[in-house]
Amino acid sequence: MTKLSVNINKIATLRNARGGNVPDVLKVAADIQKFGGQGITIHPRPDERHIRYQDARDLKAIVYTEYNIEGNPENSFVDLVLEIKPDQVTLVPDAVDAITSNAGWDTIKHKDFLIEMVQEFQRNGIRTSIFVDPVLEMIEGAKMIGTDRIELYTEAFAHKYSLGNKSGIDPYVKSAVLANELGLGINAGHDLSLDNIQFFKENIPGLLEVSIGHALISEAIYLGLDNVVNMYLQKLK
Repeated sequence: MTKLSVNINKIATLRNARGGNVPDVLKVAADIQKFGGQGITIHPRPDERHIRYQDARDLKAIVYTEYNIEGNPENSFVDLVLEIKPDQVTLVPDAVDAITSNAGWDTIKHKDFLIEMVQEFQRNGIRTSIFVDPVLEMIEGAKMIGTDRIELYTEAFAHKYSLGNKSGIDPYVKSAVLANELGLGINAGHDLSLDNIQFFKENIPGLLEVSIGHALISEAIYLGLDNVVNMYLQKLK
């Protein structure tokens, strides 16, 4: 079964829009796990416009499944992750002012930097994952870097699938086959939803984990958080 890690950034965005502590990020994380979610993902950014660095610290005591912190490994992010020591860190090359992640790493161009980052986290007992596009050269580069896993950036697949074009899965299948051959674990995320997750999961060999936030929280507005988490779990069996 592919694990479901729920990204709770949108919960923090809603809280911050009004001030105060409603909805309570910690309670939502606890409830997601109670409902069957197998991990919690956060993506703190330097401006703290959604998840705050203190949220990241406070969640450490709440998350008893798997705790995944993703982000661009600039100095404050690295210090935060090394302080908290989550189960997994996912390195994402997003700009400071990016609304959301919009590209994977160039693992060839940034090889030396990523080797340094991966080794630092691994020395501290943190599993590493590198956010990549479904490009074979980038998968090979990730292997040379020494990361434990990759996370496939799935926006291109999701967009084509929404237009009825299932061929968008093809580069992801090829990337997954290569990653399996190279001994890399495979995660995936970005724009995955109840509409496309089962097709994606059924076609990607060795898919270990998906990280889903925006769609899941949006779907939960209509269907309820408990119900939606379990709908994903059924599709990921």
